[in-house]
Amino acid sequence: MFFRKDYAAPGPGVDPDEPEKTGVARLAEILSLECVTLVKLNLLFLLSCLPVVTIPPAIFAMNQVVRMMVLDQPVTLGYHYKTAFRTHWKRGYAAFLITAVPLSLSLCGMWFYLSRAMAQPVLFLPFMLCSTVFLLTLLASTYFYGLLTTERSVRECLRLSLILGAGRPLRAVLAALAVYGMLLFSVLEFPLSGIYLLLIGFSGPCLLGGFFIRTVLKRLEERSGT
Repeated sequence: MFFRKDYAAPGPGVDPDEPEKTGVARLAEILSLECVTLVKLNLLFLLSCLPVVTIPPAIFAMNQVVRMMVLDQPVTLGYHYKTAFRTHWKRGYAAFLITAVPLSLSLCGMWFYLSRAMAQPVLFLPFMLCSTVFLLTLLASTYFYGLLTTERSVRECLRLSLILGAGRPLRAVLAALAVYGMLLFSVLEFPLSGIYLLLIGFSGPCLLGGFFIRTVLKRLEERSGT
């Protein structure tokens, strides 16, 4: 079956006792092992988004599967994606609303106040407030979806993501550039980017974003013992 089995098992010439690679070498290893799965995941995600109202749980399910890839856990794509989509759809909607609403409102506020700030300099103050909300939400969102794959409550995940977004911004910036930056660029380049979006335009950036924040979340899990 097309989506049935995608285990990242060591192949010929791979020593299972070899120390785990880090950095670019580890990213290249994940991509080489999961390249076919990423294409399947991207197609499955796009199919799941066709009804439009299913976009939030589809985003959550994709992040759940990608998180497993980054943690080097065996992935049965159809099973794990469907389970995350059907079982945790409430988390998907919660995550989408918690991130999309403040991002959209703060972005509109930035444009509104900046366009009028030259005539009324006092409007730079609400512009700065909107900019801060936008930036913090953007950075926190990169950790938020990863935290939601744990057993923590949505409220606890939100609290931790805000702390990590403000306290560990470098990894969050890299993840945001990978996820939001690559997606924005591919949308602006459409239809030239059509094949890319179809095959790996969503799962690829999602994997990169999850890869950049993986060590931060791993240390957090080790300290909390969860």
